[in-house]
Amino acid sequence: MDLAAILLIAVGLSMDSLAVAVASGMALKEIGAGGSLKIGAFFGLFQAGMPVIGWLGGSAFMWLISGYDHWVAFFLLAFIGGKMVYEAVWDSDEVSGKNPLLIGHLLVISVATSIDALAVGLGFSALGIPILVPAAVIGAVCFAISSTGAYFGNRAGEYLGDRVKAIGGIILISIGLRILLEHLGVIG
Repeated sequence: MDLAAILLIAVGLSMDSLAVAVASGMALKEIGAGGSLKIGAFFGLFQAGMPVIGWLGGSAFMWLISGYDHWVAFFLLAFIGGKMVYEAVWDSDEVSGKNPLLIGHLLVISVATSIDALAVGLGFSALGIPILVPAAVIGAVCFAISSTGAYFGNRAGEYLGDRVKAIGGIILISIGLRILLEHLGVIG
């Protein structure tokens, strides 16, 4: 898989984190650089770790899905992307009254926003794609996007939250479709 595709997947996976980071930034009176970096670090670490866990799980069960790997990757990415679009349009997530910078809160929202990355790791395993470089890229991109989103959310208000999640979903669906079409020989 080329770097451009990995970057697009990373951006797509980061949209959940970005939406939550923007909302977290909006929930705080003043976030500052330290708060923005803290949010970005939690999201980035979990987005980097979950694909590795998914990949390891997928590697253990590869013999079960090797003939259907491209379909697995397509359906996982299409499901995740569709879920993100659905949530953006019909299911508005609100940040609770909790302080978004508390460790316990950051752990919960980091896990919640990185479940999608676990499925992507499973898809990478199904396609035989080594995971370390993609995981590092996904984590770094998510860190940068989430840190910026938290800071920007604190400054800009509620305007972007759901739109960003929908864009991320569309990107993931597109990547899944590309993988399927490449393996079916429709595109080169």
